[in-house]
Amino acid sequence: MRPLTANENFRLLSWARVRDFAVPPSMIESATARRAVGDWAGACAAARVDVDLDLRAVGRAHGNWLTAQVRADLRHLAPDLLRWHFPRTGPDGLLRPGLTVSLARYCSTAGSGGEIHLVARTPPAWAEAGQRISLALWGPSRHGGGVGHHPHPRPDRRYRLDLHRHLWDVRRTGELRERSGHWPSDSDLAGDRIPAWVGACAVDRWVAEAALLLRAEGRAGDVVAVRLTARHRLMLNPDAPGEPVAGCARVVPVLPDAATWVLPDLQLLHAGLIDFDRLHPLVASALRPDDRPVDAARSPDGSAGPRLVECRGATHRIAVVNGVLVPLDHDPDEIRREELLGALGGTGLPCLRAIDEAHRRPESLVDVRARLDHGDIAGAMATVESLLGPDVLLRSGALRDELEAAVCRRVAHGLYRAGLAGLGPAPSKRDTRRRVLRARPRDAALR
Repeated sequence: MRPLTANENFRLLSWARVRDFAVPPSMIESATARRAVGDWAGACAAARVDVDLDLRAVGRAHGNWLTAQVRADLRHLAPDLLRWHFPRTGPDGLLRPGLTVSLARYCSTAGSGGEIHLVARTPPAWAEAGQRISLALWGPSRHGGGVGHHPHPRPDRRYRLDLHRHLWDVRRTGELRERSGHWPSDSDLAGDRIPAWVGACAVDRWVAEAALLLRAEGRAGDVVAVRLTARHRLMLNPDAPGEPVAGCARVVPVLPDAATWVLPDLQLLHAGLIDFDRLHPLVASALRPDDRPVDAARSPDGSAGPRLVECRGATHRIAVVNGVLVPLDHDPDEIRREELLGALGGTGLPCLRAIDEAHRRPESLVDVRARLDHGDIAGAMATVESLLGPDVLLRSGALRDELEAAVCRRVAHGLYRAGLAGLGPAPSKRDTRRRVLRARPRDAALR
């Protein structure tokens, strides 16, 4: 086992948090149940995927044959699995903003000229609240469906999943184990052609994936560019993988990002940072085909019982009663006196101070913030209610600021979806700080 470098360890720890919060078990369970009964639109809604295409309009524009293909792909789309594998950025692991990813390509028989793509899009960074994905059709002569002003409506050459259906199509998930690559050994790094610090390259898959790419592009016998970072690229000839390729000035196909890097779940398993029961059930079943499917349900975070507080030489309890967090070992009269003392500037009971701190800055604030950032509003509120009760009236503090900021960001996303905003509102200081971290450098993207 090759030891992890500091950068690799940080990257894998970031991926572990993504797997904890980005696709919650409740989403997987709901989307799977809808898909199992043929309700692909309901599955998309459960996975926070907006459908910006009209199959009737597609039939009128491109013919029934193409419509039948699109409908078949939508019926077998696992939107929660698509979210699981969608490209993300570091350090917080949010969906890569402003991206258009091709999921499938079709040949139109209606004379529209060129191929039609089923694409998945993410909104620009200023409208990324909710971490929503949208589905649309795109063609070379038109942008297809969609709302708002998307910065990059054309499918991205680097981030494409039409050659990797096993990352979203339930009919092909069995291919995941073969095509996910493996953790490279030192001998896989091919001398000085690949930087030694690039430890997550799926080198063993490059030749086969490059050949598949060239066949799909109708360019058999050509070379393929493998993008490692913004400054590190290499040219690969699938017919002679061991021979160096001279510099090439023309535009050549780019190996998709999904084929360049080892599946993050394999790296997490290899490093012992995740168990199979925390993987997406379809991923776990593909990596361990002989085992029964893993149950997606996991207990949500939160405190179920009373919490203990050292109060004036004794151990007291605070817990949620009748929907509100209260001290259990003080009578109402004493609580009213202590609350009045605190309002006048005195030092209140440790039990009351603990409750106040839980309102303003709970110990699980980091997890609440992560759920909000990944769009899991229901999970964030469930965590808050488990700590403070469902009828709590939040006091001013970091927790309330986070919830209010999440509401403002969702308003910005709604304006984008409605096409009522151009470049978007000025971001808050916290949003600016996170966006700078994601953009410096772009190669900090999670892989």
